[in-house]
Amino acid sequence: MERNYDPISVEKKWQKHWEEVQAFRAEDKSDKPKFYPLIEFPYPSGAGLHVGHPRPYTAMDVVARKRRLEGYNVLFTMGWDAFGLPTEDYAIKNKIHPKIVTENNIKRFKEQLHSLGLSFDWSREVDTTDPNYYKWTQWIVLKLFEHGLAYKKTMTINWCPRCKVGLANEEVVQGCCERCDTEVVQKPKEQWMLKITDYAEKLLEGLDEVDFIERVKVQQRNWIGRSEGAEIDFELYSESGNPLSELKIFTSRPDTIYGTTYMVISPEHPLINEHADEIRNLSALEEYAENAAKKSDFERSEMNKDKTGVCIEGIYAKNPVSGAHMPVFVSDYVLMSYGTGAIMSVPAHDERDFEFAKKFDLPIIRVIKNDTPDGEFDAGEGGVLMNSPLIDGLSPDEAKRKMIEILEERGIGRQKVNYKLRDWVFSRQRYWGEPMPLVYCDVCGWQPVPESELPVLLPDVENYEPTDNGESPLAKMTDWINTTCPKCGGAARRETDTMPQWAGSSWYYLRYCDPHNDKVFADKALMDYWLPVDWYNGGMEHTTLHLLYSRFWHRFLYDIGVVSTKEPYMKRTSHGLILAPGGGKMSKSKGNVVSPDQYTTTVGADALRIFEMFIGDFEKPNPWNDDGVKGAKRYLDKVWQLQDMIVSGEGYLPELEGLMHRTIKKVSYDFENLKFNTAIAQLMTLLNEIRGVGKLTDDMLKTYLILLNPVAPHITEEIWELMNYGGEIRNQKWPAYDEAKTVESTFKLAISVGGKFKLAIELEDGISEAEAVERAKAEKKVAAALEGKEIKKIIYVEKKMVNFVV
Repeated sequence: MERNYDPISVEKKWQKHWEEVQAFRAEDKSDKPKFYPLIEFPYPSGAGLHVGHPRPYTAMDVVARKRRLEGYNVLFTMGWDAFGLPTEDYAIKNKIHPKIVTENNIKRFKEQLHSLGLSFDWSREVDTTDPNYYKWTQWIVLKLFEHGLAYKKTMTINWCPRCKVGLANEEVVQGCCERCDTEVVQKPKEQWMLKITDYAEKLLEGLDEVDFIERVKVQQRNWIGRSEGAEIDFELYSESGNPLSELKIFTSRPDTIYGTTYMVISPEHPLINEHADEIRNLSALEEYAENAAKKSDFERSEMNKDKTGVCIEGIYAKNPVSGAHMPVFVSDYVLMSYGTGAIMSVPAHDERDFEFAKKFDLPIIRVIKNDTPDGEFDAGEGGVLMNSPLIDGLSPDEAKRKMIEILEERGIGRQKVNYKLRDWVFSRQRYWGEPMPLVYCDVCGWQPVPESELPVLLPDVENYEPTDNGESPLAKMTDWINTTCPKCGGAARRETDTMPQWAGSSWYYLRYCDPHNDKVFADKALMDYWLPVDWYNGGMEHTTLHLLYSRFWHRFLYDIGVVSTKEPYMKRTSHGLILAPGGGKMSKSKGNVVSPDQYTTTVGADALRIFEMFIGDFEKPNPWNDDGVKGAKRYLDKVWQLQDMIVSGEGYLPELEGLMHRTIKKVSYDFENLKFNTAIAQLMTLLNEIRGVGKLTDDMLKTYLILLNPVAPHITEEIWELMNYGGEIRNQKWPAYDEAKTVESTFKLAISVGGKFKLAIELEDGISEAEAVERAKAEKKVAAALEGKEIKKIIYVEKKMVNFVV
């Protein structure tokens, strides 16, 4: 060649061209089949992108580019999840208005994304802080309010003392704020809530209709926490035997009721105040409740924590079936937010109850007969009932059904379904968020702002620092707050709480369908065409936050006839994180963040994209490796040199024909199944074989460039143009393979880790060492054995074995 490959000039050229011709614009009316891939839009922080961001973006870009080559009309776009605490905190620290901070951050992110060559339709870009966008966020909230799914109540919330904000349960990770890692405390506060609990069953049912990876489904099912059982009425009595009231409890194991030896209520349970005159140790209970209020729900429900409690003196409970009298305890491992805030304790068959009973020397009565020795804990899943006169000899499942019948016949209980899911805390006492479109009138109560007055604009303020008393900074803006009641015309006050960041991200995929509409949030016909999202990729950390919230909003919009699909996303996959060099999460505080800029300005975006997809199993975390990017650049240099090897003739060279068809088949499959590393390994194998032969035809180069194009779009388009093949790769067709020509002989490769044999896999003749090693690593048993270990050396014996020395 007359010149060497210069990635920087080549990439800038093609990025400018794609932008000028709007190369990746989706068509709202097309005879082509539609494909709607989606990535989680980012929070535009001041730090800009790090190398972890391009991994999921590039992965979906690979699939989007491949589908366009297969003849699909593809909607692949980008936006900004730009309201929220990080920007506000930065603004406070640097005394710059959050709006200006957001604009600067978006500009920075957008420049970086352009430099990566991602095939976004930028004409559909959205920004959650744009009034033209949050007008419709407010509209959806009004609809939730109109249908009784938004309400305000005083409750004990998770309070972050550092962020000075209330948090939903989903935002508390191991007792700490998920943003700043500060320990969360409990604080009473009036909050807006969304009744996501009303949709618990629909959210569970929907999981059966979608193609989510199993770990995502499991996390959502566990978070919703559906359990079937019974609600049972236990009578409370005074010390002198006078009946006081009923204590309702929920249990998933009504079959074990004869094994109940004591009751436990949460420290916040209202019966303590209700029967204060009967209780002899009220001050001890109040002191215990005060200490419990300082703990998060996570701390209180930890299985391995030391059990504490206080027995209520002056009150006892009666078992409604056996008639046994039992003490009632207060303990912080029972939460008022779950069930009824009270439990019947069966210490023989519940581990937490067992530990509590041991500590307080309470009776333990076994009611399940099996092989567990006396005195030891028994989960009570197998065996048959004993010490239970009405249900002795029955299996636990039979006994559950029988006991529920008995409870209902006697009017002392009923069948019940319970959920762990709590209603969504939907207000934040901060400035940088969507204003709630509601006003309070002393006569009419809470009233919705008329739709004609939307959006309720976020006013400019000079001081947007959070207040120490937990009120929003907007609470000081009397001119903005004071308004008129839309119902009676009298004086009213605007809500000063703003929405959480999760509001704008709950519906952004709908706005992508029709981002410039000022009449509705999206045209129904366009949503009918594009929805549901065909493939959504995002982080596992959002499974019980954004993904659950978004599914709830969508199902509500379906129920009121606004959208036509029950579920927003048909397929959900998740990616592993890119870790800092040597392992560990990248963070500014640790000084280990790696920026993509240092690669897009040196070795180029294509090399970065190749490495991000080749680094390892896409669904697992992998540490960053600077040498790997350089290796990707060396591979692309060899691709560039293919232009020098062209010989006349059509079709594929006979000696490489089988490998060409196998490569098309494998790359086609791997790109659709998140196996980007083995697809690239296959392309590397083919390249090495071509270089070994020393020649290739134009048809072979065309096929190779099209297969590589989704991962390395700039260099492939440049070579296509230099070879005068006509048009651009993005307008070509994805190559087809002949199944008959993919057949090859195979061999068994034994795989060992640390000298210990794990399994043997069947591989095809002609496979390179690099791909054989990648295929070995991808095996579940091998990946599990390698997890958390450093590979010191790889011993490869061709067609026989590979051993990973760790």
